Amino acid sequence: MESNNEKKFMREMQDRYIRFDWAIKRLLRQKANFDVLEGFLTVFLGEKITIMELLESESNQLSADDKFNRVDIKAMNSKGEIIIIEVQNTRELYYLERILYGVAKAITEHVHLGDSYAQVKKVYSISILYFDIGIGQDYLYHGQNQFIGVHSKDRLLINVKERNAIVSRLPSEIFPEYILIRVNEFNKVAVTPLEEWMKYLKDGTIQPNTTAPGLSEAREKLRYYSMSTAERHAYDEHLNAVMIQNDVLGSAKLEGLIEGREEGRKQGREEGRKQGLEEGRKEGREESNRANAKKMKALGISADIIRQVTGLEPEEYD
Repeated sequence: MESNNEKKFMREMQDRYIRFDWAIKRLLRQKANFDVLEGFLTVFLGEKITIMELLESESNQLSADDKFNRVDIKAMNSKGEIIIIEVQNTRELYYLERILYGVAKAITEHVHLGDSYAQVKKVYSISILYFDIGIGQDYLYHGQNQFIGVHSKDRLLINVKERNAIVSRLPSEIFPEYILIRVNEFNKVAVTPLEEWMKYLKDGTIQPNTTAPGLSEAREKLRYYSMSTAERHAYDEHLNAVMIQNDVLGSAKLEGLIEGREEGRKQGREEGRKQGLEEGRKEGREESNRANAKKMKALGISADIIRQVTGLEPEEYD
């Protein structure tokens, strides 16, 4: 007969969920699982998103070295506009350059040679970051391109031709938008759908009674023990690769910190030596001046002359 601890352990194992960065590269590529991805995008973009297809590119190859690459998604937003969504699970040191490069490729790869620039689709770049990117209090950041008047501070409207008419559009309606998800900075109790998704991204937890778009579907489709033995083995290898990658970055950061401290100590010692020499010279000059002033006073030379020669007042050498 199973004990309560054994039953608890079995429930925890049954409710173990696959990390999202793995799922998005494998299981969520299947059309039957698009509802999980659509829920994720709907929550983080703040509007209903419908996936049309996953766009194939050289970075989407299912190979051993693709674990840090991106997924491109062609989708439709709530206004019926076609957009390209570029999701990256970024761990590289040059993450801003990587994000920019990914957006550029997402645009150029899906505009065919000979197409007009009108075929360029808006790109939303969503980066799921599992490492410290810098200083900031929030776990979710959103940025986009705007042209602001240097003196007037107004936002520039661009005239464009659309449906045989000239209309004014903000550059932000065309230029890419960037969303940075700082997973490790999330430390709140999950209440809203956004917070529930952040909780899952951070530690794989999904509440049994969740109503967050995509997460109830994820509970059914992203169970660890629902995968085949071969898939679980590949997933475990992925986790090992993630740990190694994090260890490499962590070690590099620690080594840089140690080297920086040592260099600081060396500079401090050198500066201290120079400062000591300078102070010693200064004290030597002052002592020499006092001795000369005393000799001059003993010879009956006036205080005015002594002041001109040594720069000292009588009280400084009496």
